[in-house]
Amino acid sequence: MEGRKLSMGIIGSHLQAAAILVVVMVMALMTDAASTSKVSPLKVGFYATSCPSAESLIQRATQTKFNVDKTITAGLLRIFFHDCFVQGCDASNLIKSTATNKAELDAVPNLTLHGMDLIDTAKAAVEEACPGVVSCADIIALATRDAVVIAGGETYAVPTGRRDSRVSLASSVNLPGPGFSVASAAAAFRGRGLDITDMVTLLGAHTVGGAHCEFFYNRLYNFNGTDGLQDPSMAESLAASLKAACPMKPVTSRYLVGKTTVPIDQGTEFVFDKSYYHQLQHNHGVLQIDQELTQDPTTSPIVKSLAKGSATHFSSSFGNAIVKMGNIGVLTGSQGEIRRICSRIN
Repeated sequence: MEGRKLSMGIIGSHLQAAAILVVVMVMALMTDAASTSKVSPLKVGFYATSCPSAESLIQRATQTKFNVDKTITAGLLRIFFHDCFVQGCDASNLIKSTATNKAELDAVPNLTLHGMDLIDTAKAAVEEACPGVVSCADIIALATRDAVVIAGGETYAVPTGRRDSRVSLASSVNLPGPGFSVASAAAAFRGRGLDITDMVTLLGAHTVGGAHCEFFYNRLYNFNGTDGLQDPSMAESLAASLKAACPMKPVTSRYLVGKTTVPIDQGTEFVFDKSYYHQLQHNHGVLQIDQELTQDPTTSPIVKSLAKGSATHFSSSFGNAIVKMGNIGVLTGSQGEIRRICSRIN
């Protein structure tokens, strides 16, 4: 979401969302939507024969981490979003830079990614059980699902069979920020084969997210260039709380990424539930993109539906949307590789 980060792709803020993405969410439009609409080559239970203990080992590692760090749910969601939205779900954002290549991990939106230590722990466990079989990309997808369930969400089946990329370039990372308009964010999602309902549903990841002061500072003190004025759409009680956490600073001493973080869900920040949508309806959206979901005619009905529906409705909708996202640009078959260590190519 390092307390509460998923920061800033749209679904990220330091989900840690948020921004997710945000949730949030890395959005380079390098492949067209048609390429993401093909039948998925992935399948549920891909490792049933080749590594039958893989999913239980990953779940165990995720539970152990959650027991000591509840922000891991937001952290994993953010890693997954930022991975899939750059060049597909291929674990390219786990690769460390070298003397000759600046990797995605060192791009500004990824500097505060949180949870790679869990991926490394899970990878070590499956490598011991089944060397060279389970990809880092699949570990991200499976651990993310497990963290959502541990935090209170409902389970969903994760198709697997992804392989890991051998390419990672910081220059390919292009995230829409939390100040994006709904229309601009929706265009970025469409470029990855995700529709407007998918976008609003995936932004629900902010229910376990947090945001750094930088990402809503202008809403408090300089909304749309109105010197000293706050966003009129923000509830006064929320504004007062955020100003207490993030007081006005001189222009020469802006907040640094990785410092003060506030929860996007002010009620149940570590629980994966639908309270995020209820708060938006009461003008308690911390990020501009979140609050604008209730103001835009294309997204407002979706917010209302998710807020009004049952917890099961949100969880199942989120599961469907994130599985769809998990199909973006996957490598399968003989493409890419199965990394032995997630932070470097073989």
